[in-house]
Amino acid sequence: MKWRSLDESAAQLDLRPLREQFAERKHLIAKYALPETQAIHARAIAEIRDSGVVCGALGVGSQAPPFELQDHNGVNVRSTELLGKTSVVICFFRGRWCPFCVGQLEAMNLVLPQIHDAGATLVGISPQTVQQSFFMVDQHKLRFPLLSDRNNETARKFGLVYRVPDYQQSVYRRSFVNLPHVNGGDSWELPIPATYIVGRDGIVRYASVNSDYSERPEPADILETLLRH
Repeated sequence: MKWRSLDESAAQLDLRPLREQFAERKHLIAKYALPETQAIHARAIAEIRDSGVVCGALGVGSQAPPFELQDHNGVNVRSTELLGKTSVVICFFRGRWCPFCVGQLEAMNLVLPQIHDAGATLVGISPQTVQQSFFMVDQHKLRFPLLSDRNNETARKFGLVYRVPDYQQSVYRRSFVNLPHVNGGDSWELPIPATYIVGRDGIVRYASVNSDYSERPEPADILETLLRH
C-alpha cells in the first residue's frame, strides 16, 4: 500500500491531531482489510502488551545509551555529538512500510521549526537500511535525519525489541512487507514504536512507549515537554 506523501498533498497538509488522522486510517483498515487479517494484528499487539516488554523499556530519569548510526545519506551520526549541542527527540519507528510510522514522522516534520526553536534536534531510528531510509526521506520530504539501526542494536539498548510472531510474518509476506529485505538481514525483529526526549546530560526527560503501533504521542505534547525543560 502506498501512503500519500507530503509532496503529493502539499496543497492540503493534514494539520489534524494524530489521533484524528489515525482514527481515519483505522477506519479504512477496518473497512478494507480482511477480518482474519485484522484479528492476527490484534492478537500480535495483545501478545506484546501481555509479555511485559514495555515495562522493561527505558524510562524517564534513565541514562540514555550512546549510539553511532548512519543517516539516510550514509553519514555517521553520534548521539554524543548531538547532545553536545542540543537535547534530542528520538522517534523509534518500524519502517517506511508502516502507515502509522509515516503519519507520525510527517506530523513531526510539520513541527520541526518549533522543535528547533525549543533547542532540540529530531532524529528517527528504525532497522531499515540506509537506502530504505533515503527513499522515505525523499518520498515524504522529511527534513530531519533517519538513522539505520542495523539488527536493532540501539533499540535493544532502549529495551524496545520484539520478534514478529510466525503467524504475523505470513500476513506481512502476503502484503509484500519482507522485513529481512527491508532491514538488510534475516531477522524478523522490530522495535516497539517509542518517542524519547533526551536532555543534553543524556538523561531521558520524556518517554512514550506503546505496544500498540497504531498509537503515537501528539507532536504538541512533545513540544510542551521541550518547553518545560
